[in-house]
Amino acid sequence: MVLSALLIESLTTDPVHYVSWVFTVVLSIVLHELGHGVAALSQGDDTPRVSGHMTLDPLVHMGGTSLLFLAIVGIAWGQMPVNPARFRSRHGDAIVAAAGPLVNLLLAFVGLTILGVWLRTAGLPEEGSTTWNLMHFFEVFGVANLVLCMLNLIPIPPLDGSAVLASFSRPYRQLISDPDRQGVFFVVFIGVFLIAGKLFEAAYWIAGNWVAVLVG
Repeated sequence: MVLSALLIESLTTDPVHYVSWVFTVVLSIVLHELGHGVAALSQGDDTPRVSGHMTLDPLVHMGGTSLLFLAIVGIAWGQMPVNPARFRSRHGDAIVAAAGPLVNLLLAFVGLTILGVWLRTAGLPEEGSTTWNLMHFFEVFGVANLVLCMLNLIPIPPLDGSAVLASFSRPYRQLISDPDRQGVFFVVFIGVFLIAGKLFEAAYWIAGNWVAVLVG
C-alpha cells in the first residue's frame, strides 16, 4: 500500500517516474509472457499461437483490469495460455515457466548496461534535464525488471517459481495440487507482497553495483 501511494503521488510530483514505471511494467510483462509463449512453442505446444497470444498487444496479455490496477495501484499481471500435456520435454514445465523471469533478467541487464555505459561516457547530467530523465527511465527499467524476475521466481503459486520447483520435486507438485491447500497458498501469495520492499532493496543494490562496475 505504501508503494502504491508513492506511485500515485509521483503522478503529480514526479510524472517522469510515473510514466517510466507504467511503461516499463507494461512492456516487461508483455515480453515476459511472450517469453513463456516462445518457450511453449519450442516445447511443441502451439496453444500460445492458436489462442492469439503471440502479440505485443498489452490488452491480450494483461486485460483491462490489470492495466487499470497498474495505473492506480502500480502493480499488474499477465497470462500466457499453455498446455503442459503437449510439452515434449520431461521438464517442459520448468523450461516454459523459467522463460518469463529470464526475459526480465535480460531486460534488466540491457537497461542497466545502457545506463552504466552512458554515465561512463557522458557523466552525470543536470537534474531535470532530458538526459537526466532518460537515464532515470533506464534505472527504473532495470530495477523493475530485476524485481519482476525475483518476484516470479518465488516458488509460491501462481508465480513461475512454483512450476519450476514442481517440475523437479514430485512431493511439492502434489502439495500445490492438493485442493485443500489452495487457501493456504493464496494467503502465502498475498503475504509475498509484504516483502516487496525487500525485493526493491535487493534490486537497487544489484543495479547500483552493476552500474558502478561499468562506470569504473
